Amino acid sequence: MGEILRLLLDPLQYAFMVRGLVAAIVAGGLCALVGSYVVLRGMAFFGDALAHSILPGLALGYLLGGGSREALFWWGLGTAILAALGIGALSRGQRLKEDTAIGVLFAGAMALGVVMISTSRSYAVDLTHLLFGDVLGVGERDLIRLGVFAGLIVAAIVLFYKEFLVISFDPILAITLRLPIRLFENLLLILVAVTVVVALQTVGIALMVAMLVTPAATAYLLTHRLPAMMALSVLLAAFSAVVGLYASYYAGVASGAAIVLTATVLFLIVRLIQGLRSVQG
Repeated sequence: MGEILRLLLDPLQYAFMVRGLVAAIVAGGLCALVGSYVVLRGMAFFGDALAHSILPGLALGYLLGGGSREALFWWGLGTAILAALGIGALSRGQRLKEDTAIGVLFAGAMALGVVMISTSRSYAVDLTHLLFGDVLGVGERDLIRLGVFAGLIVAAIVLFYKEFLVISFDPILAITLRLPIRLFENLLLILVAVTVVVALQTVGIALMVAMLVTPAATAYLLTHRLPAMMALSVLLAAFSAVVGLYASYYAGVASGAAIVLTATVLFLIVRLIQGLRSVQG
């Protein structure tokens, strides 16, 4: 028991580990909460496209802001909102299929971002940082900003819970109730965009879609009630954040990747158990 306690407490003697742990739990839980709508509405590809489409904004933030976290955040946030609304508009087109339009946009945006970052001599290191995150580099100001935006996103979900529920499960009922469907769809896209940028430092662009989808998908396998799914996905994401961060500390591996792998293992375990039960039944 004493050895286990030592293993749990030793990493917490470092301030960067404490900040990283808090950031990973909050960001992971936020991704899981918003990710419940992403999974239910079949928006996983949208989330992936959005995460990659903000790279040009991050590149501008890096080039114009000297690489400061504030510049990266605000440029990334503006680009994410524009990209979300743009992808949403393309998705409503009739001539191209949704996945085709989204694929063209995010591939082009990703390439543009890489070209812009490559103009810097140190682009290789900085691109790695953007792609895979740096949760252990979270500062106090980053935590405050994360907490503020997480609170705003949670407040929006609570305030418009019924509207989001209706447009997600029964669009015909939404039309009957004369809800401004386009307005709430755009608002949901913006919430996903803000979540991506807020949680970017935790797992990076390349792994962001995993935190949006995997905990929520695991919860979806266990329950089909939205409130329970949201609560369970947040718990699974927080657990993945803690286990992944401790694993990265003791194994010396990338923190974001360890968090995502933990969430993936949980999903596979749940899926395997359900598969065995269905065979036995």
